[in-house]
Amino acid sequence: MGKVQDILLDSFNDLIIENGDIKVGDSTEQHQTCLLLAAKGDYKQSPLVGVDIFHWLNDERPEDMMREIRIQFTNDGMRINKMEVDLPSKLTIDAP
Repeated sequence: MGKVQDILLDSFNDLIIENGDIKVGDSTEQHQTCLLLAAKGDYKQSPLVGVDIFHWLNDERPEDMMREIRIQFTNDGMRINKMEVDLPSKLTIDAP
């Protein structure tokens, strides 16, 4: 899959304006972040989309969270090369 081009947002989910125009660029990481943060039902057009990463914070089975991430990323067309959880707070995903 090639690079995904989309409107870029800053860390506050505001549009990035550059030289008076909306900035467009590689949005792969932005899409991944949105998938991780979104809860099911957040996207009305796709109510089953979203990992709701905060839901998994105190879960004792990180493999369930990893399975949900893999499902959501794969459904969005991404291929996960490597995913690691270093408890309690580090999640590393290599999914170009």
